[in-house]
Amino acid sequence: MGIAKKFKIADDNGNGLLDMEEFKKAMHDFRMGLSAGQVTAAFKMFDRDGSGEITYDEFLRSIRGPLNKVREDICMKAFDIMDKDHGGTLDINDIRQVYNAKQHPDVKAGKKTEDEILMEFLETFEAHFTSMPGNEDARDGSIDKKEWLEYYSNVSMSIDRDDYFILMMTNAWNLDNKVSKKAWGGEV
Repeated sequence: MGIAKKFKIADDNGNGLLDMEEFKKAMHDFRMGLSAGQVTAAFKMFDRDGSGEITYDEFLRSIRGPLNKVREDICMKAFDIMDKDHGGTLDINDIRQVYNAKQHPDVKAGKKTEDEILMEFLETFEAHFTSMPGNEDARDGSIDKKEWLEYYSNVSMSIDRDDYFILMMTNAWNLDNKVSKKAWGGEV
């Protein structure tokens, strides 16, 4: 909460983003003692997508850093469960074996097909990854381990405690096998 408050203080125009000038001013106001070159380098580090502005998520991610070992392990446990063919990537066939999209509200209403829903699921993971510089061409309809971990790194940054993150992953991916029937959105 303290980090969020500092970010809002630095966001002079209130648009939810920090541009270079706001960032420079914040580094000065918070007495970071950085040279002009160091401020520029820090700004580039925080601006993960290269947009010229820092979002709160980028800011938080840069401060928190990558997933710790506990969180990475639980993420990979979920990935391994999803990777039914053990090919190292998740594609629509892997997802189809885990989720029955027939119960999704849009499928039931006839708005979308089961495959469209499953592809949207895959695209959720790809969208963030491909928005980062150097990954723009990575959209291929499958999720590799790097994309999976990148997605969960972003989820992780807003969860303070490891035990809560583990609980969230366990419940989301049924890692404890408590749900016996497969359906979209939970147990039937």
